[in-house]
Amino acid sequence: MSKLKITTRDAATGPVMEIFGELDYANVAELQSVLGGLSLRPGQCLVLDMSGLEFCDSSGITALIAARGTAQAVQADVALAAVPPNILRVLRIVGLDQIFTIHPDSETATSA
Repeated sequence: MSKLKITTRDAATGPVMEIFGELDYANVAELQSVLGGLSLRPGQCLVLDMSGLEFCDSSGITALIAARGTAQAVQADVALAAVPPNILRVLRIVGLDQIFTIHPDSETATSA
């Protein structure tokens, strides 16, 4: 099992969170903790760069949905970037590609 690593950086449109490794029930609390420490302002967009994500289970999917809800509560948004094909397939199956804006990479997401 690959350990979860999360880095954050600021962009003109808002924070960018890069997620590496496996996002599952064993480490989803780490993602939730980092998300809880972010301060989003109205109009900003949190970009979740998933280029390094190897695996995401239902706990991770739930955390993504919760992040979207938290952002919407402060009139901000969440976009996904560089979603690996295996994870994108799951997002499409459950219809989350209809509620998240998905970009090919974080540069595209932050230039919008």
